[in-house]
Amino acid sequence: MTQPQLLQSQGAQYTRILSVGAARGDLVVPNDDLVGPIDSSDEWIQQRTGIITRTRASQDVLAVDLATTAALEAVEKSGIRADQIDAIIIATISNGRQTPSMAAVVADRIGAVPAAAFDLNAACAGYAYGVAQADALIRSGAAHYALVIGAEKLSDMVDPTDRSISFLLGDGAGAVVIGPSEYPGISASVWGSDGRADAVGMNATLQEYRRGEQEWPTLRQEGQTVFRWAVWDMAKIAKQTLEAAGITADQLAAFIPHQANMRIVDEFAKQLKLPESVVIARDIATTGNTSAASIPLATHRLLEEHPELSGGLALQIGFGAGLVYGAQVVVLP
Repeated sequence: MTQPQLLQSQGAQYTRILSVGAARGDLVVPNDDLVGPIDSSDEWIQQRTGIITRTRASQDVLAVDLATTAALEAVEKSGIRADQIDAIIIATISNGRQTPSMAAVVADRIGAVPAAAFDLNAACAGYAYGVAQADALIRSGAAHYALVIGAEKLSDMVDPTDRSISFLLGDGAGAVVIGPSEYPGISASVWGSDGRADAVGMNATLQEYRRGEQEWPTLRQEGQTVFRWAVWDMAKIAKQTLEAAGITADQLAAFIPHQANMRIVDEFAKQLKLPESVVIARDIATTGNTSAASIPLATHRLLEEHPELSGGLALQIGFGAGLVYGAQVVVLP
């Protein structure tokens, strides 16, 4: 009996980011509004994190609303119709419901039905994971255009009395449309995890909360552990990513790390020996740490402030709870 031969799809040789959209929380929250419950000061927060203000969303604004706004801008700028999108990937840890996925709701809202739609949870590396998946889907032929969104409403997940992470976090969403390209626009991704290092995460489970054994779960972190890991281990991953892309640091136009902490961003730049010509994203100063949304939000602001960066190479790297990390070099739209 002859073995039947299955057909497999084959897609574009290369991919690139076509456009970027953004949505930030509607409230500007200065440090002074948060220092009371953590017995701190504006000066201490700025020295430790570089954050002056952060954007947070009003109570009636959900993460899915931010995702929708960012998606609409990205699609409009891309030059394609929403119904041409074949896959929607949303990186988030703050969907208020386990199901349906945020991605499926956004697909319906923007008119992208029947696109494949799913959420992924890789915390602060989620956007980089989504870009890696979209690139693979398009090059395999499983999709022609993909929409990748990082969307978070982290203000719903903090304990205002917690000194480890509560004052860092903001709300927002960033979105990109990715499609086929005549030239390589997204490099090979370098990604991975270390589940042994439980340095960032929730302090309880929903089951424990439901049984009355714990308070509502909120985010916590071991600051020094995360700082050392981000600065030393992630600098190595960033260097590996440059090697995987076949370029050197002096060929970059921009460096867009996860906006975790300004001290981490600055130390990163030193470790990579970035020349002064490389523009470094520092969106955290006024947006805060928005986890999966931070890289696309920082990219959006960078292109608004420096339109001359369009067409240049950017190294983007996400890292955080899990612990997980993901990075690639991209051509800026």
